[in-house]
Amino acid sequence: MAQTKEKTTKKKFTAARKKEILADFKLGWVSRHMSLIGRKEVLTGKAKFGIFGDGKEIPQIALAKQFQEGDFRSGYYRDQTIMLAIDHVTPQQLFAQLYAHADVEADPSSAGRQMNSHFASRLIDEEGNWVDQTKTKNTSSDISPTAGQMARLLGLAQASKVYRNEKALKGKEWKKFSNNGNEIAFGTIGDASTSEGVFWETINAGGVLQIPMVVSVWDDGFGISVAKKYQTTKESISEVLSGFQRTEDKDGYEILTVKAWDYEALIETYEKAAKIAREEHVPVLVHVQEVTQPQGHSTSGSHERYKNEERLKFEEEYCCLARFRKWILDNKIAAKKKLDELEEEARDEVNEAKTAAWKAFMDPIKEEKATVVELINKLREESGVEKLGEYAKNLKNYPTAIRKDILSAARKSLVVTAGKQSSAREELMEWVSNSLEENAERYNSHLYSETPKSPLNVDEIKPEYEEKPKRVDGRMVIRENFDKLFEKHPNTLVFGEDSGKLGDVNKGLEGMQDTYGEIRVSDAGIREATILGQGIGMSIRGLRPIAEIQYLDYLLYCFQGISDDLATLRYRTKGGQAAPLIIRTRGHRLEGIWHSGSPMGMIINGARGVHLCVPRNLTEAAGFYNTLIQGDDPAIIVEPLNGYRLKENMPSNIGEFTTPLGKPEVVNEGTDITVVSYGSTFNIVESLLPQFEDAGISVELIDVRTLLPFDLDHVIGKSLSKTNRLLVVDEDVPGGASAYITQKVLEEQNGYFNLDSEPRCLTAHDHRPAYASDGDYFSKPNAEDIFESVYGIMREADPQQYPPIY
Repeated sequence: MAQTKEKTTKKKFTAARKKEILADFKLGWVSRHMSLIGRKEVLTGKAKFGIFGDGKEIPQIALAKQFQEGDFRSGYYRDQTIMLAIDHVTPQQLFAQLYAHADVEADPSSAGRQMNSHFASRLIDEEGNWVDQTKTKNTSSDISPTAGQMARLLGLAQASKVYRNEKALKGKEWKKFSNNGNEIAFGTIGDASTSEGVFWETINAGGVLQIPMVVSVWDDGFGISVAKKYQTTKESISEVLSGFQRTEDKDGYEILTVKAWDYEALIETYEKAAKIAREEHVPVLVHVQEVTQPQGHSTSGSHERYKNEERLKFEEEYCCLARFRKWILDNKIAAKKKLDELEEEARDEVNEAKTAAWKAFMDPIKEEKATVVELINKLREESGVEKLGEYAKNLKNYPTAIRKDILSAARKSLVVTAGKQSSAREELMEWVSNSLEENAERYNSHLYSETPKSPLNVDEIKPEYEEKPKRVDGRMVIRENFDKLFEKHPNTLVFGEDSGKLGDVNKGLEGMQDTYGEIRVSDAGIREATILGQGIGMSIRGLRPIAEIQYLDYLLYCFQGISDDLATLRYRTKGGQAAPLIIRTRGHRLEGIWHSGSPMGMIINGARGVHLCVPRNLTEAAGFYNTLIQGDDPAIIVEPLNGYRLKENMPSNIGEFTTPLGKPEVVNEGTDITVVSYGSTFNIVESLLPQFEDAGISVELIDVRTLLPFDLDHVIGKSLSKTNRLLVVDEDVPGGASAYITQKVLEEQNGYFNLDSEPRCLTAHDHRPAYASDGDYFSKPNAEDIFESVYGIMREADPQQYPPIY
């Protein structure tokens, strides 16, 4: 354990300074009592789980003094004191979150969707318009995955650099996002979480980019129960990162260390950190040492199980609030009686907030409970079913019944009275229906945009062509389209591996950096997690980034951020935040185990909340960019890798045409069988159409185009009602995207009732594809596989017309 030294020099303080110090003391105790009382609320059963920021009150107050309007926070679930200090959350709102009050007025951060201490600003209104971020102190929505906040922090800070240096963004319309790039992005993280790879990736990228971010590491010596000697080399993150310290001739970080209990040093340290970051656009790391954690990690356990007596004694003696009290008394800023009064006032305020939050949470639920108890009793009288009396009694006597208990009792009552006619039963059925609808809005809304700006509202504009269109490589279509996008939308920028100077590995961005500059078209290191993070953070701040992940296989490096952060952002804020990031990647049918993956099933199931576009050619892909740039949702576009050198007609309305989301295209009409596919595999199917015709098979060929959303108008289901046969062709593994497509068609589109033959899925093998053309042929569906699968289905229907091939 570190040895501590304290300065005992007494100073004179002005009346205003004394007032500020005492306000800080009270605020620290308000936050501490929120932690202490909040824990009791969990242990008494009124809340499900609790995690708090006790022990970090004073360093967070010092940080908050440097937090200005326009600044952003990307933190984690220990930052309640920061949020109190910047007036972002009230004690009542924190308790509302603890109780999971599903009302955005009660819990503006998440409307009860996130556990307590996960905070968020409401950055967009109900129409999808951005609020003026320069007039508020902003926080991006927290997530629980350790260090997950770090990647996003990078983009939040980079946005300041973009707004400061990009001439195209000096107009009036961009003033709501930045004041000449003077904003800091504050990041917070626990010391143990610095072991995560995304932390190191972010630190490295921040040093390369030289952006205004201040990263605070709260070092309490443990990661839950695991001591930091098992977490960090040399047991000190600032020592390990010392090589990042900037020098006179080399860029890097300013690295500062400070004790969590030293009020004056904390104030000085954060003043210095903020000045460097804000004025010089240099990243700063503040290692806050000797932090205590009075209640342990969370309400799920006790820290006495893993801390020895020496450590527990240290935690008591060097609690930041205890040392702050001692410092105030030593400097005669206030007497003990005054401090006791402030502490008591803080406790009373928190208890009042707790009571008010509980009442606001329970009163409407109690009204619902009373209504349902009355309806069930009325139904018992009319039906004579005595079991209903038990349901009503149990519900009435349950003092902390919540909506699931009420709805459960109502639905059970309908089960035991099934088949009986009763006015009370009709009333109860109506109540259940209304309740399900209301709770769907509480808990199931805002996965995607519900604003007028949703990309689903963008009208389709088809590509137009001259009488004799120019035949070009597919990459020229995408390149010319990007040129138009960058010209029309000055807040659009693209970055990734080889995106800048080279113009991407397939030259779809060729010449763009020369035209639009390095800020808007830039190279990035080999670090997919933080390329994604740059995109998330910048899109939250009003930019329209296109983050390029070079190949589809590499998406796995950043998939945690896609799944946990990007895909859930709108949902977990109940429409309060959006990150309309476009992820550009390329894939399908490339050769070799590590460059040919098509993990659509993984993406579909792990990225709900992100649109997934799988175009068959580069014109379709260009149309998706044109659609998405007009919308306010995130998306992944998988450009077909073998399309860059294939010839396509150059549209005359480049930059204007759009490819709609969720609208499959019937590329070939037929009557015998519906064949569904997407991407490069679709092109193989399409090449077989003359062969099918020669065999007397009329194929209705449909390009899905987007997997998320999927076939909103049930185009495939309508086709199946005509053909009565279905084959889904996909290069994902068995049970992946093809299974998803089949389930959608058979269940949601009622396709089951139109089948005359067993529906089939033709997929890749379970393994990754082997290298070279033979590897592709024997690993993924090939032309012969596809033809024989269609032929086999038709042979079952008419063996005479379609004799056996083998």
